[in-house]
Amino acid sequence: MNVNGNPLEVCSLDPVTGYTRDGYCRMYTNDPGTHTVCATMTDEFLNYTKQMGNDLSTPNPGSRFPGLVAGDKWCLCALRWKQANDAGKAPPVHREATHEATLRYTDLNTKERYRC
Repeated sequence: MNVNGNPLEVCSLDPVTGYTRDGYCRMYTNDPGTHTVCATMTDEFLNYTKQMGNDLSTPNPGSRFPGLVAGDKWCLCALRWKQANDAGKAPPVHREATHEATLRYTDLNTKERYRC
């Protein structure tokens, strides 16, 4: 289910995102990063997360990671999104494709400011 209480929608198939690269920001118990937030990348966020040690701009073919640019949708770690939100750098969230488990890490009202 998504944060609106409805069936989870696809986040992105181009590039293919999700912990298992199925396009969905699902919750998996073996996902240490909790990749449950579907967001549209912005240059501001990509620069911020790179400065924080998580470079999402550079491709890593071995990990099936294409490298992201502004405008791409991607499943982000819930805590990374919250950290970026706290710093005023969070990218917009697609609530219909954001897993309800995200609400364990950040509240729905916070994400309203960043709604797509």
